[in-house]
Amino acid sequence: MSRRTWIIIGILVLLALPVAWVLISPLFIDREVDEAFPMVSTEASATMSAAAAKPAVEMEEPMPVGDMETMQILAQGEFYDLGGHPGMGTATVYELADGSRVLRFENFEVINGPQLHVWLVPPDPVPDAVGREIPGYFDAGALKGNIGDQNYELPADLDLGEYGSVVIWCVPFRVPFNAAPLNPP
Repeated sequence: MSRRTWIIIGILVLLALPVAWVLISPLFIDREVDEAFPMVSTEASATMSAAAAKPAVEMEEPMPVGDMETMQILAQGEFYDLGGHPGMGTATVYELADGSRVLRFENFEVINGPQLHVWLVPPDPVPDAVGREIPGYFDAGALKGNIGDQNYELPADLDLGEYGSVVIWCVPFRVPFNAAPLNPP
């Protein structure tokens, strides 16, 4: 081969390396998240931490009554594997005291991948299909981490009755990684 051919091959390899890194590196790099439940205020959390630090001391004041009593579980389900991508955890949709809604993942873990997003989709169970998007999906945003508890705000006008599952979706490869049914309690 000529010197010019080697130069072109070298340039192509140099251009391909960053793309390969973006697509492949998430498979072996974990992103851990540990978000608190959105209803625990910092004041209540500080009071509970102080009480836990002094277990022998009796508190005369009652524990703060928060919005936890007025929240409601709208839907819940356990994650299951799709396309050979192992994962686990619970997905729960809560309606909070102020009327806002949040999708929360707890004890969540999925294999990492490039550009993973959280989708609400109509079907339950989710088809294990590669290369085609699920019609009627709602994108709740990029997955914050492939391990740990995390929260996703849902719009007030989103009709949850239209969605039967939550899916961890790999955007560039158009493939579902994991899904959980959104069953009423």
